[in-house]
Amino acid sequence: MLLKYFLLLLFPVFFFSCKTEKNDTTESLPNGKSLDIEYARGFEVMEYDGFKILKVKDPWPDADRAFTYLLVEEGSTVPENIEYDQKVNIPVNNIVVTSTTHLPSLEKLYEENSLIGFPGLDYISSPEIRSLIDKNKITELGRNESINTEVLIALQPEVVIGFAVNGTNKTFNTIEKSGIPVIYNGDWTEDSPLGKAEWIKFFGALYDKTEETDQIFEQIKNSYLDAKELAETASAVPVVLSGSMYKDQWYVPYGNSWSAQFIEDANANYLYKETKGSGSIALAFETVLSEGENADFWIAPGQFQTFKQLDESSTHYNQFKAVKNRKVFTYSNTVGETGGVLYYELAPTRPDLVLKDLIAIFHPELLPDYEPTFFKPLD
Repeated sequence: MLLKYFLLLLFPVFFFSCKTEKNDTTESLPNGKSLDIEYARGFEVMEYDGFKILKVKDPWPDADRAFTYLLVEEGSTVPENIEYDQKVNIPVNNIVVTSTTHLPSLEKLYEENSLIGFPGLDYISSPEIRSLIDKNKITELGRNESINTEVLIALQPEVVIGFAVNGTNKTFNTIEKSGIPVIYNGDWTEDSPLGKAEWIKFFGALYDKTEETDQIFEQIKNSYLDAKELAETASAVPVVLSGSMYKDQWYVPYGNSWSAQFIEDANANYLYKETKGSGSIALAFETVLSEGENADFWIAPGQFQTFKQLDESSTHYNQFKAVKNRKVFTYSNTVGETGGVLYYELAPTRPDLVLKDLIAIFHPELLPDYEPTFFKPLD
């Protein structure tokens, strides 16, 4: 589940699908109601009497096809002319998900007990789900790169929620051939913080709880927008550097990225805000030093957890103003019981908490006595 963050945040993405989109037959269906989607661009839901049609439009970056999923309530009859990729009975009673970003939605809907399998249990931070793991209620499925399909198929989940970096996935093909439907979740392809968070409505459709997810998202949205409005009252706008070194390159988020949007909404000046693209920009250390030496803050410095680690890696880091002034903040120090990074799990669903963390860092006078959820200073 860390794979998608590694691919999206560290390296530019150049994956393409070779499949073609099926014909859309939903136009001929009567009395459908479109679920209100405000920010997410990657999925849509049409609700009908006794069934729903979930369309995932951006299953992976640069995908040239969409997926259509038929979600049928028990005992309902659906028109024969509907074309779809997979059919699932709802509400779902047992499920396998493949990314930690999926877990907070299950918890918000009080459906964590429906989770029966996951690849990489140690990455999970949630105390509630870890309790289920300790009780052997959730089965280890290996790793995303090599899911143990035999174990998964033996579990017989009603549906598997997957993610993919391109249109070729042998593991999911094997699962589908066994008769278990796979539904792609593209939350990670969204650029906006509220766009990612709105994918909770994707799970609302699967559990037949669309009204509940509407209310949950509305609360998250209002909390985020209130925090953004608060940040706009700050008198100073600090300059912010983000990203970290990997081998011989410094990777910084593009200015149109999810990460950069948080900085802007926290009323700070991101050093590379004018750049646009997918993934991250690879720059020479000398370039970043020249352009970011006087940045007021440095956030998300990779896996560095202490200033000692920073200094041992390279004494050149001490040339940055943010390092000299101890204004470096990381989410890598906030981990679960078995070492899973909470940010990777919870941040996409709770962007309001991320934003408040950054406001408290950049404008501490606006949120006095605030206790951060993710971002904390290096030790």
